[in-house]
Amino acid sequence: MTPNRVLLTAAVAGAAGAVLLPLDRPGLGWVLTALVVFGLLRRVAPGWAVLSTALFAVGAFLAAEWLFALCAVAGCAAGSLAVAGGRTARGLVLGSAAVPVASFRALPWLARGLRGGGVPAAARPVLVTVALLLVFVPLLAGADESFADLLGTVTPEADGLSVVVFALVAPGVLGACHLLAVPVDLDGTARPARRVARRDWALPVGALVALFAAFAGVQLATLFAGDAHVVATDGLTYSGYARTGFWQLLAVTVLTLGVIAPVARFARLDTDRDRTWLRGLLGALAVLTLVIVASALTRMWLYQQAYGFTVPRLLVLACELWLGAVYLLVIAAGVKLDGAWLARAVVATGFGALLVLAALDPDRFVAERNVERWQRYGTIDLPYLSTLSDDAVPALLTLPDHLRDCAFAMRGPFTADDWRTWNLGREIARRRTAEAGLTACGP
Repeated sequence: MTPNRVLLTAAVAGAAGAVLLPLDRPGLGWVLTALVVFGLLRRVAPGWAVLSTALFAVGAFLAAEWLFALCAVAGCAAGSLAVAGGRTARGLVLGSAAVPVASFRALPWLARGLRGGGVPAAARPVLVTVALLLVFVPLLAGADESFADLLGTVTPEADGLSVVVFALVAPGVLGACHLLAVPVDLDGTARPARRVARRDWALPVGALVALFAAFAGVQLATLFAGDAHVVATDGLTYSGYARTGFWQLLAVTVLTLGVIAPVARFARLDTDRDRTWLRGLLGALAVLTLVIVASALTRMWLYQQAYGFTVPRLLVLACELWLGAVYLLVIAAGVKLDGAWLARAVVATGFGALLVLAALDPDRFVAERNVERWQRYGTIDLPYLSTLSDDAVPALLTLPDHLRDCAFAMRGPFTADDWRTWNLGREIARRRTAEAGLTACGP
């Protein structure tokens, strides 16, 4: 890709982003911008590009801004990997941030390429078109108010936000083009030698296996007892059962990965006995950690059943489920002692977990569970439910009139959408509210 074409591609992408991208809320424009950018770049890794586009597409379906913020960050990382690539853990970490870094490195490269080159032939008709539109569009808009209103519905106002979007998208595409034109080896060729002998790692890992086995033996007595264990234990409450154990177990789950990874990477495999010991001990540690994952999930589930679902509780539950999936991948890699694919699989399943969480529609799910809990026990936290996004509105509309009106009175009014900010969750909320005879949310 020549520097002239890079400049034109970045300018077109930046202009498309300025027209399509709504920075203030989730909307259809996010995924449209992603499609335009990937369409202009073309030579990208299709798997990462599809994941990135799917993550940005969440903004067209769900109104929950907290969830879309996570998806947007993950979408940018996946988009960077689609351009820069990466196979090892090091390569994936560097690749997820390679595009914004390359946008700075691309500037001198682009300047050298454009020096003395003049305006590229492909850019000439574009520049002429832009010049003509800049002259005639304001004249025609000033001549007729209806035509000006029509232009306002299909094009954004030329405000500071559009300039910010252009300043973000154009350099990003410039960096992506530079990486495609001048690829960088992010994985590195040198691999650290396996220098840790079995006598150095077998004892500490074996001690952890014994410790986890003892803990798992105790947990098996309570894991399947559920409510009965809490009820039968004097002085034990659901809150105490979950809070005094969940976060510790979550920390154990994460820290154990920090033990398995370096041992699997640096342990010597000179003999068949070395391989057998590595498979046996690390496999046992991973399997026993799955019991700890199950214990943590059980505690949080019982807590939510007793005290009600919230978005943060659901989010940590989803994180623990993903960690369980990671341990299954670790076990699969340990069977043949081949982990070349593991880092990519862990990152991909992390992005996939976000998509599964989006498919669950967390705000609506939490609202529905709390409505069910009110129907069963007669208690509900309306102030909290009123803070959820418009995705929760269909569930809130099923409440009795006095509770529904109270919840809606604490919510703000619906925000108006144009085609760039169109969002299915907000559209359903507006439609269901109108069908219920409520013209607006809030005072």
